[in-house]
Amino acid sequence: MTSPLAPVALRAEDVRAAMVAYRDVLRAHREALNRLNVYPVPDGDTGTNMALTVEAVVRELDDHGTSSAMAAVCRAVSHGSLMGARGNSGVILSQLLRGLCEQLAAAEEAGPEVLAAAFVVASELATKAVVRPVEGTILTVARAAGEGATAALEKDEALLGVIEHAKRAASDALAKTPTMLEALARAGVVDAGGAGYVLFFDALLSALDGRALPPPPAGGRAEDRSEPATDLAPLNAPTGGSNAAEAGAGGSAPDDLRYEVMYLLDAPDDSIGAFKDVWAGIGDSIVVVGGDGTWQCHIHTNDIGPTIEAAIDIGRPYRIRVTDLHEQVQEERWVRDAARFAEVGTGGTPGAVTGVVAVVAGEGIGRIFRSLGAQRLVPGGQSMNPSTAQLLDAVRSLPCTQVVVLPNNENVEPVAQQVDALTEKTVRVVPTGSIVEGFAALLAYDPAAGVEENAVEMAASARRVVPGAVTRAVRDAATAVGEVHAGDWLGISRKDVVAVAGSPDDAVLQLLERLVLPSHELVTVIEGEGSTPAATRRITEWLHEERPEIETEVHHGGQPLYPYLLGIE
Repeated sequence: MTSPLAPVALRAEDVRAAMVAYRDVLRAHREALNRLNVYPVPDGDTGTNMALTVEAVVRELDDHGTSSAMAAVCRAVSHGSLMGARGNSGVILSQLLRGLCEQLAAAEEAGPEVLAAAFVVASELATKAVVRPVEGTILTVARAAGEGATAALEKDEALLGVIEHAKRAASDALAKTPTMLEALARAGVVDAGGAGYVLFFDALLSALDGRALPPPPAGGRAEDRSEPATDLAPLNAPTGGSNAAEAGAGGSAPDDLRYEVMYLLDAPDDSIGAFKDVWAGIGDSIVVVGGDGTWQCHIHTNDIGPTIEAAIDIGRPYRIRVTDLHEQVQEERWVRDAARFAEVGTGGTPGAVTGVVAVVAGEGIGRIFRSLGAQRLVPGGQSMNPSTAQLLDAVRSLPCTQVVVLPNNENVEPVAQQVDALTEKTVRVVPTGSIVEGFAALLAYDPAAGVEENAVEMAASARRVVPGAVTRAVRDAATAVGEVHAGDWLGISRKDVVAVAGSPDDAVLQLLERLVLPSHELVTVIEGEGSTPAATRRITEWLHEERPEIETEVHHGGQPLYPYLLGIE
């Protein structure tokens, strides 16, 4: 029986509270969702993209003050999710939130019928936004949620019952996603986007009924691949105690340690010495500060679980925060690139009818794009996808009214496709899935031609290039060429992993052997971070000996994560 105190309708303040709760739970589960990704390369992962999209929603709500009107709150959610969408998962999530808000905005208080209809419309809008919908994804989970909510109405369920039925149906559908997609079944995981959407129903129940948000699993071990993993909630400094103790540890060099773990610990003062001894064996950069039973603890480590278990053995750890240091370095690099790119390319091509915005990673790559005619550069790509707002700002800054956008990454393309509807300018996206395809597209760019003609010619030019890339696996995975383990070097073609090797240059050579055909004339090698003169020399010598009829060009791109990019023409 429903409690007489249970809410009977969803109000504007409930929507606001739900979005804040959703932000918090996505923060906490971000790394767990990222680990559900079945592709082993570093990318703008699902958890990160969904979390950043909802962060933008909450910022938009904060910017609009404390309005209690449902329509105003819904407009902020829709606009914030659209402008903040990152990656494919962020775009689909923005469509789900916009669909919900379309229905909710018309009612100051949304009862069970309105909310159930909103879940259905959200699913429909998100599905329409995808060119080729695939079963076993977030779209499947969203459709099931709408069906569950509709079924609840037939049972005369109240508001909370509708949400509970929607969540149960979504969770059941999520559990079945490995039976719909072979890649999920091979990896033994559920769909990451669907898992992120299920958390939305937890956020709604938390906002309406005060229920606790689902916690991440203790320790956040990598093997918990289908469960939430790490708590990324902000850490507040302790106020008690005056004694400070600091311990340093040997072992791995700090650059080799992947995670920063921080938490508050309630434990007896006389137990801290033994606690620090345990930590000294599992990490570095150790700081344990506090006293009088309250301690602030910090460590860099490759093994999250034992760092938390050591605290459980002597007391109560809380406000646990885990940061991926590799991701943090890339994010800081991305911010620096944004500042550099903002300082260049602010002029347009004089008299240009059509301008070009390109998404790039690496200062050297940026220089090449500028030399080929791109007027605006937006930093991003693998591991850090730009938002809709960033691309829109770049388009608006151009003096011309027609613009081509080169996403240069398949995960950026869905975001780029949102821009045309947000500006009076005519914007066309050329589907460049890689940097080298972006280079090729610009070879066909004509500033004096219209955007439609440019889009057709540039897309045709991009398709004539066979792209290749080498990167390091960030997770274990099953691929078309066998099992891949974290740390392996991967050779990647346009669509799949085709080579696995112990070094970047070995991966490049395997990739060239597979991709370079007698009909090809030119191989362009773009060096990034992790390339070496010796490895590049080995690559060019192989091409000279094994493919003597093919011309070779080498450029320094400076891109992160990918020591070598290849363009074969």
